[in-house]
Amino acid sequence: MMKQPEDIEIRTLKIGDDGSIPNNPDYPLLVYKDVAAEGDAERILHEHNWLGSWRGKVYTEHHYHSNTHEVLVVDAGQATLHLGGGAGEKVTVEKGDALILPAGFGHKYLEGSDDFAVIGGYPGGMEHDFLYGRPEERPQNLENIKEVPLPDQDPLFGADGPLFEYWK
Repeated sequence: MMKQPEDIEIRTLKIGDDGSIPNNPDYPLLVYKDVAAEGDAERILHEHNWLGSWRGKVYTEHHYHSNTHEVLVVDAGQATLHLGGGAGEKVTVEKGDALILPAGFGHKYLEGSDDFAVIGGYPGGMEHDFLYGRPEERPQNLENIKEVPLPDQDPLFGADGPLFEYWK
C-alpha cells in the first residue's frame, strides 16, 4: 500500500551545471522518502504512464539522460548515490524511497548493500540516451534537456501528485 503524499517526506536537490554534468536548469531532483510498499512500484509506475521499466543497479559512473526524466524506486537494500555530478551531493537511499530525476540530472552509484536494486521508468516509456558529461555532448544535449516536456503524471501519485508543486 502506498503512502499518501501528505504522509511522506519530500527532499529536493537543486545542483547547478558543473561544466560536465548539466543537471536541470528548471527542476530539482525529488526524493520521496519511504513511499513505496514492497511489490507495488512497477504496477504503480505503469498506472501513471512511467513505462520502459527495468530492475537493476545504478551505473557506477556519473551519467545523465538529456531526452527524458527518470524515476528510480529503491526495491531492495540501501545505497549511497552521488547526485548532481562532481559538484553534487552524496545521498543515502533505502528500500521504499523514490527519486525523480529531471532530464540532465547526474547520478552515480557509490556503495551499498549487496541486495541493492532499483526499479526505473520513464514518462511514456521514452527511450533514454546515456551521457557522461563529455565536452562533445554539448551544446546539443543542453538544448535537448530544455525541450523535455513536463510529464503528464507524477510517477507514484498521478495527475495530482506532489511533483507538480516542485516542477513548475
